[in-house]
Amino acid sequence: MIRHAILAVAMLVLTALPASAKTVDVPATVALILDGGDSAIAAYTPERKAATADAMSDLYFDSFEASGLEGAIGMVDASWKIGLEGQFGQLIGKIRQGDSPEGVKAGWASLRANLAVVPSRMAPKGGGFWSMFLQSFLILVREGFEAMLVITSLVAYLKRSAPDKVKVVYHGVGWAVLASLATAWAVSTLLNVSGQGKELFEGCTMLLASVILFYCSYWLFAKREAARWQSYVKEQISSALSGGRLFALGFAAFLAVYREGAETVLFYIALAAGEPGQLPALLAGLGAACVALAALYVAMNVMSIRLPLGVFFGVTAGLLYYLALAFAGKGVVELQNAKVLPITPLEGWPSVDWLGLFPTLEGAAAQGVLIVPLLVGLLILQLKKRAMSAA
Repeated sequence: MIRHAILAVAMLVLTALPASAKTVDVPATVALILDGGDSAIAAYTPERKAATADAMSDLYFDSFEASGLEGAIGMVDASWKIGLEGQFGQLIGKIRQGDSPEGVKAGWASLRANLAVVPSRMAPKGGGFWSMFLQSFLILVREGFEAMLVITSLVAYLKRSAPDKVKVVYHGVGWAVLASLATAWAVSTLLNVSGQGKELFEGCTMLLASVILFYCSYWLFAKREAARWQSYVKEQISSALSGGRLFALGFAAFLAVYREGAETVLFYIALAAGEPGQLPALLAGLGAACVALAALYVAMNVMSIRLPLGVFFGVTAGLLYYLALAFAGKGVVELQNAKVLPITPLEGWPSVDWLGLFPTLEGAAAQGVLIVPLLVGLLILQLKKRAMSAA
């Protein structure tokens, strides 16, 4: 079934390739942002915070995003894109709070330095066929890797505990592929989804995925403990996998694919539009990526069978929890850029893109909401273990 889903993704991309996509003049767009930012920050005073914040927001939505620069950066490195989005948000937050001119200028200097290297980092490297092949390969592998990890973890879990329920995950994947195709087609042909609407959609999807994955991770970890102390998993898991919990597993698979599916198709549309004469290389890279993801699926299934039951449940739960934590932080960034959430910078707070960790109070709070229940849950499980040992 998974190999069919991978082929469906390939067909999804091929179907969308004829759609039109804008190309972006990266050097000119970056220069426009830098000049506009320099002017806005030079005129900044705490008394003019509203006007300056609006000017920087306009640069973000009208020049960074609507021009296609954001998407072009995302094709190269999704974490790089998220990092730049986070820096924009943190700077705008400083401005809206009426921070000192020195603090605002320091924030702009950091963002400006990262924007200034965009043209050189994205400059065409040449290489013809193999350059396009590598770009096409990396897009699907990078965007599909997290989704494949979630899917294979859930499938392997169900195969070990309730094989007759595996189809729930496959159904989630199938519906997600169809939804991704519909979304990508609507965005590229019917709608002009950009600016705050796009950020709002991405942020809500990420936060919903975070909640579902957190629920699944905690539940799987609890079953790990049950498997270690008694025969609960082997004897009772089928009855536990019913109703809302079974739906949660299927929905987690759906969100894992849908979260990246539509964006992946749009990346390929932009890639094809940028180099229209390299379609064979694009298709070859796409095919190689499908093979790589299929190999990952097979390898993870083989490994899951050989792992001890307790270790398997623990690793699976840890993986899903990491993704839930990262999605929470990144989802908050998207909602802040959509002006749905406020931005409260945290001075000295670390920034770790792959973990979704950014120096804002709202992002830290969202991830804290996931960390606190984890600690409480671990404490409860430990107390239960001691009680069972003493009995």
